[in-house]
Amino acid sequence: QVQLVESGGGLVQPGGSLRLSCAASGIIFSLNNMSWYRQAPGKERELVAVITGGRSTYYADSVKGRFTISRDNARDTVYLQMNSLKPEDTAVYYCHSVQPSRPSDPGNWGQGTQVTVSS
Repeated sequence: QVQLVESGGGLVQPGGSLRLSCAASGIIFSLNNMSWYRQAPGKERELVAVITGGRSTYYADSVKGRFTISRDNARDTVYLQMNSLKPEDTAVYYCHSVQPSRPSDPGNWGQGTQVTVSS
């Protein structure tokens, strides 16, 4: 059974930092591309950052230079370091895994963790 469990969300002031974690089980972690998405109230879910098994990374323009995605294959965990947070970063953040060798597989989602940026 695949499980992705996010943690690290919370309330932070503008300009502050948070680090999200996503612990995976039930997958061959090193073979999976890992991503962070977010969904703000009334908006569609959007891609925030991706890290491949080879550690290539991609960032949405809105977070480039402020967020850093990383992975620890020994711990089957992916991280999202978020700095210089803005109110518009407020959303539920979701972890996603997908094995690129299986293009028909939609992948797996975590349950989400709330991030609120407010003074």
